Amino acid sequence: MIEKLTANELTALLNELPGWKTDDSATSIHRSFKFADFNEAFGFMTRVAIKAQEMDHHPEWSNVYNKVEITLSTHEAKGLTSRDAKLARFIDSITKTSADA
Repeated sequence: MIEKLTANELTALLNELPGWKTDDSATSIHRSFKFADFNEAFGFMTRVAIKAQEMDHHPEWSNVYNKVEITLSTHEAKGLTSRDAKLARFIDSITKTSADA
């Protein structure tokens, strides 16, 4: 069984990844992204989808035109794990936008 992040690990992760916010129960992290247009947003989602499939760790997300909302959590652990940290780092590494939506 994969272990949940400790409070200290979560704090360090949020410091490392500006723009990501935790929910009130600290069981997920969320970030909004805004792109130039739908094509750019969809391309971003495609790159994330390929990585998520490789990891067998899939985000909860939505897309409306140029905006993408992503929530990460590990359901089997009922909270945040290293899987979420790894996927969030990847997402940030491919993001061209610097400001949240």
